[in-house]
Amino acid sequence: MARLGRGGQTKETRKQRQERKEENLKIQQQLKTIVLPTVGVIFVCIVVYVFLKTRPRLEEL
Repeated sequence: MARLGRGGQTKETRKQRQERKEENLKIQQQLKTIVLPTVGVIFVCIVVYVFLKTRPRLEEL
């Protein structure tokens, strides 16, 4: 008994809408706990590498 909306797509049921919301929340949580720390570590590594390559060298006399 799925009703067709505009464009011939079936209307989303309440259960499907709830599942989609839960899935989106799960993806956002993964973004905060996995992706952002990984990007942070890569950024810190790049900063340290650039710092070590561009610092003035001490010449021994």
